[in-house]
Amino acid sequence: MRRTASALMMTLCLLLSGCGGGSMDKADQLTLDLRGEYLGLERVTAQMEVEADYGRRVYDYTIALDWQREGETTLSVTEPEELAGITARIAEGKTFLEFDGVSLETGPLDESGLSPLSAAPELLRAAAEGFIAESGFDILGEQECLRLLCRDPEGEPGVGTEHTLWFDPSTGNLLRGEISVDGQRVITCEVRSFVKEKAGERQPQNEGET
Repeated sequence: MRRTASALMMTLCLLLSGCGGGSMDKADQLTLDLRGEYLGLERVTAQMEVEADYGRRVYDYTIALDWQREGETTLSVTEPEELAGITARIAEGKTFLEFDGVSLETGPLDESGLSPLSAAPELLRAAAEGFIAESGFDILGEQECLRLLCRDPEGEPGVGTEHTLWFDPSTGNLLRGEISVDGQRVITCEVRSFVKEKAGERQPQNEGET
């Protein structure tokens, strides 16, 4: 993992430095710092409001995430009430979801098997390892944030799966994430609380939360 992380960081440095003098602006430096931080995370706990758009059907969920780099990741539905308590577990080395009791499965959103519950770990993976095609500042609500667009480095814009991520520049916390497939947004995640931890360290939550 350390070797892979180092290679990713070196690649990102080359991409952000450009072909000119090699200097980085504020957005580039924040992007580099954020990539390094997410590569080093051991655990993330979060509450997210997830919208899954299947075209003719749109589903809304509130999901509690407990992601761990080593060990088991759990995702629990807290809303809607009729689905509350359904929990999915992702064990290391496995790519499928196991549900306790009632099935939440509404079908995959793309050929890779993307589902509403797998979206949150997918966004974290993009933050740590995704190819960053664009970075810059954006306004989310009334808050300035860092916006990253991750996609296949060999693909065309708007083709395949793309991840758009918005972060709080001061804390590095994820504020919002979107997943698009062939230009169509299929997942929207609004993050209501977000706590990230390095080894032996617990980071502050999103502003205004306790």
